[in-house]
Amino acid sequence: MNELARLNSTILKNNPHVYYLLSDFGKRLYYPKGILSQSDEAGKASRRFNATIGIATERDSPMYYKHIQETLNAYNPLDVYPYAPPLGKYELREEWQRKMLEENPSLQGKTIGMPIVTNGLTNGLSIVADLFIDRNDTIILPNHYWENYHSIFHVRRGANLQRFEFFDQKGKFNVPEFRKSLMQQKSAGKAVVLLNFPNNPSGYTPCEEEVHGIISTLLEAAESNININVILDDAYFGLFYGDSIKESLFGRLAGIHPQILPIKVDGATKENYGWGLRVGFLTFASENAELLEALEQKAAALIRSTISSCSNLSQTIILRSLKSEEYINEKQNKFELIKERALKVKAILSQEKYNNAWTYYPFNSGYFMCLKLKDVDAEALRIHLLTQYGVGTIAMNSTDLRVAFSSIEKEDLDGLFEYIYRGVQDLKIGE
Repeated sequence: MNELARLNSTILKNNPHVYYLLSDFGKRLYYPKGILSQSDEAGKASRRFNATIGIATERDSPMYYKHIQETLNAYNPLDVYPYAPPLGKYELREEWQRKMLEENPSLQGKTIGMPIVTNGLTNGLSIVADLFIDRNDTIILPNHYWENYHSIFHVRRGANLQRFEFFDQKGKFNVPEFRKSLMQQKSAGKAVVLLNFPNNPSGYTPCEEEVHGIISTLLEAAESNININVILDDAYFGLFYGDSIKESLFGRLAGIHPQILPIKVDGATKENYGWGLRVGFLTFASENAELLEALEQKAAALIRSTISSCSNLSQTIILRSLKSEEYINEKQNKFELIKERALKVKAILSQEKYNNAWTYYPFNSGYFMCLKLKDVDAEALRIHLLTQYGVGTIAMNSTDLRVAFSSIEKEDLDGLFEYIYRGVQDLKIGE
């Protein structure tokens, strides 16, 4: 049996619902017994010479320029210059799994795969899209969503984005609308749900009652014979300031039903304030270890055939950060800084004078919040703020203006919203 047939047979045998969820491309993926696998075998077993991998060495060390290494003296050349494995440095994967288990109590006792290193969170989402999304598949997601989803899932893979109203009239996650969208996929037999908490752009994470409604809806759909991928974009994980859940839905969904496949996508360099280092993680949950291994191999094939592997240096830096004695304290300090800004924004927006200009969507987490403008167009306001006052914001649609309080000092937030208010008044007078 060839490797492709073996992988597909393993998935079919252990969970045919997951095989059904794979895209046509995903069904064709397998990790070949090529240069990397042979090199890995040689690295473990060769006693005399290893003439397999395409790097240059010198005195049992990777060959390197001194003028580069002198800027990286804190790092062993072995942790900088060789290729990292396609699935990532194993020690880093182990450390991230340990972190996940520690920070997500609901994962205790659950079976999950070893996290796979990706080139940032976007690359993780793209891998998921290639593995599971075919043309005309439906992606169910809230109407407040990161615009890059359109490129990743619709432009690249041809999926249809079916948006439901995120908030109900009480400002809570709209479980009835979510249920309506999901149950519409009963005839297709397949659904892909994409949830991003803390949400970009709204900055909202649901509370326990809302999460109960989300999970009940997913279980109802699975019991109705809908095979469901649940993609959890946890880009802003950990930044919870209010009455929300304080963990990922991944732990709540892991092993909950054979027709639900939870997939967690993380941004390690976002969590560790090193965005440009581009390290993310992709993790599958299933009670079946053979199934997890098969999905891992298909992901490895995708990585090998696109970027080959992620930056060894970036992975080394993140690994050192996670193991640092200063990690917990520094993480808490940064959290408190951003939380203070979020609470300051809430205080500013409580001022009565702003009531005639906008309302705002609930926010309790993450980097962002969104104003809902009453009388002016968001794009017109964005341009006016930029050209007249030198203030940058993001227009999400005709009514919603996203503000990243994460990038504004606490003492400058009053001035920021005063400029936005002034811009609204300018446009109203101009009308």
